[in-house]
Formats: sequence, structure tokens, C-alpha cells
Amino acid sequence: MLTLIGVWDIVQTKHSLRRNYPIMAHIRFMLEKIRPEIRQYFLESETDGTPFNRAKRSIVYQRAKGELDKRPFGTQQNIYGNQFEWINHSLVPVPAAQHDLRVMVGGPDCKQPYSLSLFNVSAMSFGSLSANAIRALNKGAKLGNFAHDTGEGGFSRYHKEFGGDIIWELGSGYFGCRNDDGTFSAERFAKEAANPQVKMIEIKLSQGAKPGHGGVLPGPKVTAEISDARGVPIGVDCVSPASHSMFSTPLELIQFVAQLRELSGGKPVGFKLCIGHPWEFMGICKAMLESGTRPDFIVIDGTEGGTGAAPLEFVDHIGTPMREGLIFAHNCLVGAGLRDTIRLGVAGRIITGFDMALVLALGADWCNAARGFMFALGCVQAQACHTDHCPSGVATQNAWRQHAVVVPDKAERVRRLHDNTLAALADLVGAAGLAHPKDLTPMHLLKRVSAYEVKTFAELYTFLGERELLAGTGHATYAQSWAIAHARRFTVQPEVKATADAQGQAA
Repeated sequence: MLTLIGVWDIVQTKHSLRRNYPIMAHIRFMLEKIRPEIRQYFLESETDGTPFNRAKRSIVYQRAKGELDKRPFGTQQNIYGNQFEWINHSLVPVPAAQHDLRVMVGGPDCKQPYSLSLFNVSAMSFGSLSANAIRALNKGAKLGNFAHDTGEGGFSRYHKEFGGDIIWELGSGYFGCRNDDGTFSAERFAKEAANPQVKMIEIKLSQGAKPGHGGVLPGPKVTAEISDARGVPIGVDCVSPASHSMFSTPLELIQFVAQLRELSGGKPVGFKLCIGHPWEFMGICKAMLESGTRPDFIVIDGTEGGTGAAPLEFVDHIGTPMREGLIFAHNCLVGAGLRDTIRLGVAGRIITGFDMALVLALGADWCNAARGFMFALGCVQAQACHTDHCPSGVATQNAWRQHAVVVPDKAERVRRLHDNTLAALADLVGAAGLAHPKDLTPMHLLKRVSAYEVKTFAELYTFLGERELLAGTGHATYAQSWAIAHARRFTVQPEVKATADAQGQAA
């Protein structure tokens, strides 16, 4: 009997763990079946105020599988805790909008604007993920008409197999468009960017989980497939520097944006970063004003985002969280009079429709998610991404392990997660009496800040008015950093910073 069960586990296509671990994997699914009886154990983190927990993972699995995602007996949130957040409903709710919610990306210099879904696959490279995982994500994006970010590992043949819309990310290694010495190749970029599957180009300045940190893929792991995708020699260490070689000042960054837009035939070009020193982002804003050139979009990556491997200190203590980074970037663009044509995306543990509503109310135009889509592929958070021993075949290059990811089945789960999450967002927005997520404002979101006090997000956070930074009437903290920001350098001269600090203290 066990032999028959084992054979069936190996040939079935629905469960990755059963394909890789026949018979033994049933123990996990037996525990899953009795989940209601041990709910208190599985939801230990539900009331601790963390932005991600087991309950959200369960919702992702249910929505990806097309199962009922309802919960009996009411909330298990600690509604009197100081971290509880909610959105007020209306006594005159409106019917939920159709859930194909989109935003047009492309400024005045863009010749090929792109209608982007409000929920897309965030940057995950081939090499970090298996070939079958990339195939399933891209096929799911094709089925659901949303975008798939390549990550910095290159636009591989697995991204091209099913023709799903691509956001091509260029990191400091310029993988897929580099010369033999690692510098940027305009000719190779133009050839790859001409592919109609590429809808947007994203320059990666920093990654939320390890901002300011480069990386090395050891030579033995640089297989023929990795070599083909990244344009690097087989068996030679593949280096991602901590910074770019194509620019070293804000103005040079904006010039690089313009160059990529021209080379791509006018496709939307932008950049992604985790907010660090405030004057550096403000320097980029000043470079936009000085040059008259703007990116088509900016993606704010939060430090709570995930990665396959990073030093503990970087994961826990470097970079600005997504929410604060988003508000800062939105304020800078509004205060400098730049927000009207630049779209803002965000990434960082976005799982549910409420997660999306929160950041959309704070200024985002769309959301990217990585972790949720990994769960849809079958990830069980074994945290073995860096060992090449991922039990579900999602984050490994081991051919035997990744056979567990059956592309047609997992692609359908990816599509369902996208569609069901946007449907949940549409329902939530309708319950608030709004016609579209773009109507959400900070006034619609509330947070309990103590046992006796509740504030709206409009009261909790500072929001600048149009062109306030240019007029010099903005918040003192913003004004201080704006004074020392420069379009021609990222660094700050000590004497300039000392003067600004003195002015800020006086204010």
C-alpha cells in the first residue's frame, strides 16, 4: 500500500512536496487538515503587530488554490493592540469595481506607455529561482495579464517561453546587456529591449533586503544556463557590484534613464531603490528639475522585503521600511512638482487586498509582491533558499528537486492569486464607498496608537503640498535635507551639512 501511495505521489502534479517527498509529505498535509484544532499554535504571531504572519500565508494558499478564503467566528486580530489598523466602511457602499485594475505608466517622453496591473510579480531572478518556477510565474502572468519582473539575473529563455509581460530589471552587473569587462553594452541592451515582451525597464539602485550590498555567484554555480541568461563566462565568479559603473551622480543617473528610453524605442524606464540618505533621493529630484528629464516610474522597495541570502545586519538593520520610504518619496515628488507624470510602485511584504489598500492610500500607484507568488508556486518557507536544497523545488537549480514544480498547475495558481487578491481589493474599496482604489486617501485609514487614542493616517504622517519644497514652505525635516541635496553629487560636503544642521536646529 505504501508503495502504491509513493508511486502516486511521484506522478501527481498538484503538490510539490509529495513529488519530492512521497509518503513523508502526507504528515504535513495531515497536520494541515486538523489546522482548526491547533489554530492557536499556528497563529501565535497574529497579534504581535508584524506585517506578515502565518494567517496571511494561509490566505495566499487558499486564494492560489481557488479554495474558500473565508474565516468563521470573527477576527483573531488584537483590535485593542497599539498596532491595529483598519479602513472605515461606508453606510452607502458601492458595487465592487471589476477587478482588472490598472494604471498607465509612461511620461511625456515615453512613446510606448504600458497599462500595468495594480498587482504584479516582484523581482526574482533566474538563478535564485528554478527554471520551472520562472516558467510558472511567467505563464501565470500571461494568463492573468499582469507583469513579471525578471530580477537582476537577466531576461532568460525561461522568461521568454510563454510570452508573459516583462519588466526587465538592470542591476549593477548589467546581466544580459554587458560587455566582457562587466560594463554596460548599449548594443546588446537595444537588441534585447526590442523584444515586444519587454514592457518596462527598471534600473535597480538598491534592494530592500540588502541595500548597499553587492553579491557574488561562485563560479561552480555559474552553469551554462546561468551563463546564457547573464552573459557571463561559465564557471567564473559572477559579481554584482554594490554600485553602478554607468553613473556616479544624480544627473548621470537621469541621463542613463534617458539613454535607456531611447535605446528601447521609447518604452517606460524607471528605477527601483530602498530609501537611504534622504538628500540622495532629493538630489535625484533636483537632477530631474535641472535636466528637464524624468523617469517614467520609481519603485520603492522596503527593507522588510525578502532575499535568498544576505548578511544578518543588512536584513535586520539597513534601509528604510516600505511605508516610510513610500511616504518620503511621494512627498519629495509632490514637493518638487514632479509627481504628476511619475508613477510610484512599492514592494515589501504585500500579501492581501488590505495591504494593497494601505499603500495605495499613502501614495502608491501599484504594488509588487514576491513572497505571495512564491507561496502560490508551493514554497513552504523552509528557509533553505541559499543551500540549493529547497524542498519544494522553487529556489533551487537542482534538476531533481525542481521537477516538483509542475508548470501548468502552478501557473494557474499564480493567476488565481493575482485575480483573487485584486477582487478582494475591489470589494474592500467598494465597502468604503469608493469607486476605485485611486480614490483612497490617508483619511480612509486608521490606526490605534494607544489604548485610548486612534488617529487617521493623515494625522500620523506628514504630507507635503504641491511644490512646497521649491517654495521653501515644507516641513522642517524635509527642508533641511532639501537644502543639502545636490543634482551633481550624491555625497554631502561637510561644511554644507554643518550649515544645514545649524539652520535645522534653529528652526
